[in-house]
Amino acid sequence: METQKSAPLAIKQLKRSDLVAQEIKRMITEKNLSPGDRLPRESELQAQFQVSKGTIREALKSLEVQGLVTISTGPSGGGTIVEVPLDRTLQFMQNYLFFKEVTIDDIYAVRQQLEPLLAAGAVAHLDEADFEALEHSIACCDPTQAQGDLLNQRREDVNFHDILAAANPNPFLRFTCELINEMIRQLIVLGNRTSQAEHRRFGETNAQFHRDIVQAARARDAEKVRVLMERHMQDAASSVKRMKGRIQGRLILDADTLRRPRAAPAPAKRPRKLADGAQ
Repeated sequence: METQKSAPLAIKQLKRSDLVAQEIKRMITEKNLSPGDRLPRESELQAQFQVSKGTIREALKSLEVQGLVTISTGPSGGGTIVEVPLDRTLQFMQNYLFFKEVTIDDIYAVRQQLEPLLAAGAVAHLDEADFEALEHSIACCDPTQAQGDLLNQRREDVNFHDILAAANPNPFLRFTCELINEMIRQLIVLGNRTSQAEHRRFGETNAQFHRDIVQAARARDAEKVRVLMERHMQDAASSVKRMKGRIQGRLILDADTLRRPRAAPAPAKRPRKLADGAQ
């Protein structure tokens, strides 16, 4: 009895350098290499994979573009494992979303669900350095205290949320909220006719919510933090719509990530484990 042959699967033909890059990734996984560990030298990789120097260099360059390695030159040159930079990952995600129909309503619908969860989950992990950074951020974004451009103050509002995100032990939730924050920072623009008084009211309201959240967090009241953040997100969504906020359709450039405002300065932070629930 003849067995029926299945139709052959369509397999994309990869370049030799792409195949080598995949094998290097497999090697990193199997050897459990960590950031700071070095890959074998180029000559050793050539011998291991039986390919030319050019193919090895192209494979390493591919891994460098992906943010997995840095490459050094010279006799002992080669690749060093690095943690994929957050900015690079956010850039890839934002550029992916460039080709999707994403609206202000879409962003804030997700933000209203996730930010209260993120903030409440961060409460138990905030230390004094975090609180100092949060309070410094409030001082920078509050129009009644800070001098300067009101739009820059609105960007500082987002830094407040980045500080909370950094304290949350859930890496996936943290990354998702940081992606949303970066989209707000880079891609949302407000209507040209929005008055200075409207910007100021928005900033003052945000600053008051932030102060109330910090006060509840210092009291280790995670449920109150969750409720306050929920109200804050509802108010922010209404305000951005009232101020004619819209998504600026553009691809994110490398230069944009270099100009990304950082969270308010604070003393050196303790390392945060990525293990879920183990902290």
